[in-house]
Amino acid sequence: MKIIYHENYNINVGIFKFLHPFDGCKFSKVRAVLNAADVIALQGPIAEDAILNSLNELLKIQIKDKAALCRALEIPKIPFLSFSWLDSRILSPMRWGVAGTLAAGRLALSGVDAWNLAGGYHHASPHRMEGFCIYNDIGISYQQLIASGELAGDDKILIIDIDAHHGNGNARTFSDNKNVTLLDVYNADIYPNDAVSRRRVDIAVPLAGGTGGELYLNKLSAALEQLSSGYKIAFVVAGTDVLATDPLGGLALSVAEVAQSHKLVYQRLKALHVPTVFLGGGGYGKDSAAAIQAGIKAVTAID
Repeated sequence: MKIIYHENYNINVGIFKFLHPFDGCKFSKVRAVLNAADVIALQGPIAEDAILNSLNELLKIQIKDKAALCRALEIPKIPFLSFSWLDSRILSPMRWGVAGTLAAGRLALSGVDAWNLAGGYHHASPHRMEGFCIYNDIGISYQQLIASGELAGDDKILIIDIDAHHGNGNARTFSDNKNVTLLDVYNADIYPNDAVSRRRVDIAVPLAGGTGGELYLNKLSAALEQLSSGYKIAFVVAGTDVLATDPLGGLALSVAEVAQSHKLVYQRLKALHVPTVFLGGGGYGKDSAAAIQAGIKAVTAID
C-alpha cells in the first residue's frame, strides 16, 4: 500500500476554520507521522484541462456562480471572497485531490494498492456540486482511465462507501452504469435524504443515528461477504465522520473501530484479489487525522 499526498491538498487559509468545520490541513497532519517510504508525492503540475474538460457543461456554469459555489461548499456568501479567491484557495486543492485519485487508480491497476489522502468527493455528480464536494473524483478518474485504455468499458468496478453520509453523487454519476457496483454503509437519518440515489445502491446498509462500533462492524462485515471476485478495481470512500466525536456524522465509532472498518474492507478485497484505492472522504471532528493514521497503519500491516 502506497500513500498519495501533495502539500497542495491542504486548504491552508486562516479564515476557513471559521467558515466550515472541515480541518483543511489534516492531510499534512497525517503525512507528518507516515513512514516516508510509504508515501508517493503526487507529481505536478495538476492536469487542470483533463479535470475541467470532463465536467458537464451545466456544472461548469454552476461552479462559476459564486452563490451556488458557496452553497455547495456550505459556507456563507461573503462579499470580499471573490470567485478567484475561492478557486485558488479551496477548489484548486480539491482538483489536486482529483489528480491524486487518478494517480492512485493508475497505481492500483499496475499492481500497487494506494491510499489517496484527499478525494472521496462522493456528493458531487456530473450535474451538481453539493455537500462540500465540487468534483466527483471517482467519476472523473473513471473517465480518464477509460479514455487512456487502462480500463475497458465493460470492466467491473466496485465502490465501497463507509463514510457516514450516503454517497448520492457516486450513485447519480453511475446511475446507468451497471458495470459499477455500489456498497454503501451510511447513517440514514442525516443528509443527503435522497431516495432516488439510495435506490441505485446495490448493497445498501442504512443505519440509525447513534449506531455504535460493534453493530456497525457487524453490518459492514455482512455486506462485504456479499461481494464476489471479478472487479477490475475498487474505490473505497473511507470517511472518518463515523467517529463519535464528529459533529456531522451522527454515528458513534471510536478511532480503533474506524481502523478496524478499514481493515475489514481491505482484508475482503485482498481475499478477492481486487486492486484497491482508498480515498479520504469526509471527517470533521478533532480525531479525524488520528483515525486516518490508525486506518493506514491497520491497512498497511496487511500487505
